[in-house]
Amino acid sequence: MENLDKQTILHERMKKQGLLDPLEDPADVDGYKNLFKRLQPVAPVHNSRPGDPPKLVHRTIFDDALVTSKLRQKHQIVKARFQGGRVGYVFEEDLKLFTRVFQKPLKRLDPIHEEILGTIRSLGGISKDQLKKELRYSAKEITKALTKLQEAYLVYEDQIDTDWDTGWFDFSEEWFEVPEQTDESVEKILLQFLDSMVFANLDQIKSWSQLRKNLLKRILHQLVARNLIVEVSAEGLGTGYMKADPMGFVQRKVPKSVFMLDKSDILVRSHLDELKSIYKGQEVLQYLLIDGEFQGAVLGHWRIGPHDIDDVTLSLKPEQATIRKDEIIKAIRKYYTPERTKILKFNGDTIV
Repeated sequence: MENLDKQTILHERMKKQGLLDPLEDPADVDGYKNLFKRLQPVAPVHNSRPGDPPKLVHRTIFDDALVTSKLRQKHQIVKARFQGGRVGYVFEEDLKLFTRVFQKPLKRLDPIHEEILGTIRSLGGISKDQLKKELRYSAKEITKALTKLQEAYLVYEDQIDTDWDTGWFDFSEEWFEVPEQTDESVEKILLQFLDSMVFANLDQIKSWSQLRKNLLKRILHQLVARNLIVEVSAEGLGTGYMKADPMGFVQRKVPKSVFMLDKSDILVRSHLDELKSIYKGQEVLQYLLIDGEFQGAVLGHWRIGPHDIDDVTLSLKPEQATIRKDEIIKAIRKYYTPERTKILKFNGDTIV
């Protein structure tokens, strides 16, 4: 088992994910597409409007919502549910692979499912508001049933703008019959994920993918046996997996940096089970990636309107937290402006 340098792994991860060198040119279509594919499925920002387009937060210096809005309007990126039912977007040419891996087949079709499918198929598509008028079920029941049908890729939500009342269609008629999951399809997804993460352990792969742990263990074992990935040990990161080809990294140190990331981000999703354990019982608005590692969280009660930050809690040593206070608050203020949000405490101390 090869020993690897933690700093080099974190540096390479941040580089691959566009955090160290964010895209500068909104006209660089290929560059944006390559980065998006590396991080997909890409979700809209957490707690944003349901119709908002996805964003590569901190990975561009321009507002990439303008880019993704055009891509989805042209159906070049497609909205669906992946990773245990999370809403996300993937490029159209990758849709078959991702639906194949993340499909959640219905154990049975209840009457409400049959009626929704029948109505959609007979009318060639319908909005949710129209469904409410056509069927005898409550809005809550229809929404829940549509979610289950969407997770099973039996229906497709055509989200081309920020309109909440989107069109719902038969998935197979709009796209294709989703093939059954195969080992090969899961292997491709895991290899793409390890390429973007550089290093990940089983729990992080499970946290990101939401696939069954016994399935992941079997696929990882197969990939190791075929020399496509290697099991490695990194001091400070533990034992995990990397692709077999990129072992010749140049040793580097992670630059000092602070990024505030929400629950939609690939880095948060891959660490979310661990983060939930660390901040159990606390209301987390966003997490703080400091020098390539999660070392803090922004706490508070989320509301649709303006709301305060109750505390910025850090796992840094107290003297380091004090030294880097301005830097951390500056990163938070990029999203939470003073006009809309007060920061009441910093690492437990009241801000006067």
